[in-house]
Amino acid sequence: MRSCIILLTLCFCGVFAQKDPHFADGRNSIVHLFEWKWNDIADECERFLAPKGFGGVQISPPNENLVVADSGRPWWERYQPVSYVINTRSGDESAFADMTQRCNAVGVRIYVDAVINHMTGMSGTGTAGNSADRTGKNYPGVPYGSGDFNSDCEVNNYQDANNVRNCALVGLADLNQGTDYVRGELIGYMNHMIDLGVAGFRVDAAKHMWPGDLGTIFSSLQNLNTGHGFPDGARPFIYQEVIDLGGEAISKHEYTDIGCVLEFQFGVSLGNAFQGGNQLANLANWGPDWNLLDGLDAVVFVDNHDNQRTGGSQILTYKNPRPYKMAIAFMLAHPYGTTRIMSSFAFDNNDQGPPQDGNGNLVSPSINDDGTCGNGYVCEHRWRQIFDMVGFRNAVAGTDIANWWSDGNQQIAFSRGDKGFVAFTLGGDINQHLNTGLPGGTYCDVISGVLDGGACTGKTVTVGSDGYADISLGASEDDGVLAIHVNAKLMSKL
Repeated sequence: MRSCIILLTLCFCGVFAQKDPHFADGRNSIVHLFEWKWNDIADECERFLAPKGFGGVQISPPNENLVVADSGRPWWERYQPVSYVINTRSGDESAFADMTQRCNAVGVRIYVDAVINHMTGMSGTGTAGNSADRTGKNYPGVPYGSGDFNSDCEVNNYQDANNVRNCALVGLADLNQGTDYVRGELIGYMNHMIDLGVAGFRVDAAKHMWPGDLGTIFSSLQNLNTGHGFPDGARPFIYQEVIDLGGEAISKHEYTDIGCVLEFQFGVSLGNAFQGGNQLANLANWGPDWNLLDGLDAVVFVDNHDNQRTGGSQILTYKNPRPYKMAIAFMLAHPYGTTRIMSSFAFDNNDQGPPQDGNGNLVSPSINDDGTCGNGYVCEHRWRQIFDMVGFRNAVAGTDIANWWSDGNQQIAFSRGDKGFVAFTLGGDINQHLNTGLPGGTYCDVISGVLDGGACTGKTVTVGSDGYADISLGASEDDGVLAIHVNAKLMSKL
């Protein structure tokens, strides 16, 4: 009996450890730098992400993918693996290793988008020169042969878990993770990434793999590389793509025993609320009461690279900036979940690939004088209202929601302990005397401006010794949010 208790304890600790993103102290949030080159990510870690308090970067799949030249090199070619050689349009293994070293050196973690459910959906040549024979299921760059795959049935019935997990998703050759050989290849690839300094993995299409197979793979991964500053025994952070909006055979809850899960309902519900489809006042019980996972199990986001293209009108994106910034501000102000921010390139059609030159090489984002991006990149993470809320989340770490207020409709406000305060309006002006929970003093609103050189570039809020302040937020202002925190407080003049 005692040995069973010890074993169960070890298993529980291992799972809990794989839910730790290993953010450096005073950091939060993952930013998805979608289709960036490795050297550009390293530069961004040093010049912007670390100074602004970001915790980590989700990168695009680093392993060799199919070259889909006849479709203009679409974004989805990165999700058609040919081998596990580290060579893509983002760079080779040397550039990858340089990125992880430089980012870890400034306390910004790297998370690999791991495509381990399948190989390609068509035949051709990969970015490292290896061949892909989809018809014969032959991938010599690994190598995989026909015996390493499930049958060619198509995923067409989401009420049947066997169909979803044992058949080919949109024609992609479906790997059989139930075999020791396939597991060994996947574990070897992921361990190589750990050797190179990554902190964890976003697991693509996890819904299409059996939780038992994934659990075996994850438990077989080695600890993080102490040479990159990780402590002894640190386990890789695992967060899995399981799209569960209800009504299907497969549940997100089936995967929480082996790691975190990407909570898709989060963005759908927030997108609906901040477009007026639900009263903001109803967000008072935001969390599991909204059919969301427990916060310790959830990686949360407003949009991602898939659903910003195909998620429908409820999904907010950079194309609808005002409610989008409001939803992200709420996400970062609220203590629920591990937060992830999308950083896009601009697109006009759903297949459009990243900014590239005439030879198909990725173009680097340019940085404008005001800190925003050019060359076709949107860089939402560089929008002031978003990166300042990352700073807000760092300032209020460890506090709970307090002093909730609403007008019963589309105006809400709350504090995070005695560290921060936010207010939102989707309807009408807020002119209220509210308890901010903050110590007395004058604070910069980090939505309309920043604290710069001892002065506020935007609005100010004066908090009395009792914690109350006159909160003014106009419905016609550029952003329907006001936010103050202890790290944006003006120094008292003697």
